[in-house]
Amino acid sequence: MIEKIIHKGKVIAIIIGRDHETDGIQFVTTPDSLLQLGHMKRPPGYKVVPHIHNDIRRETFGTQEVLFLKQGVVEVDFYSFEREYLQTKTLSAGDIIFLGGAGHGIRVIEEAVIVEVKNGPYDPASDKGRFAGR
Repeated sequence: MIEKIIHKGKVIAIIIGRDHETDGIQFVTTPDSLLQLGHMKRPPGYKVVPHIHNDIRRETFGTQEVLFLKQGVVEVDFYSFEREYLQTKTLSAGDIIFLGGAGHGIRVIEEAVIVEVKNGPYDPASDKGRFAGR
């Protein structure tokens, strides 16, 4: 299952459920996303040709992140870019979520182990605009 949360035509989040399967590769983000998130399934013996990523100058504005929930259960509250509450989703171990830069908050329901990936560089002093939420 892939579920997109869209508000006013903008992708707020994309959830890749732990049971999602695809053949080959399926990118769930658009080519203009700050982060490119793909989901792959490859058969035994498949090879990725050795390669290097060329130095390409990129200029980005904003932060996007991907969370891999390895263990536990969390609730994710979604907010618009204007900080208005939209909805809540529950994620369980094995789920992956792409957060597109709008507001979000997380509550841990069962002890969680989460891997986070986001674009950088990261400045803890100025990166986040915190607000009260619901």
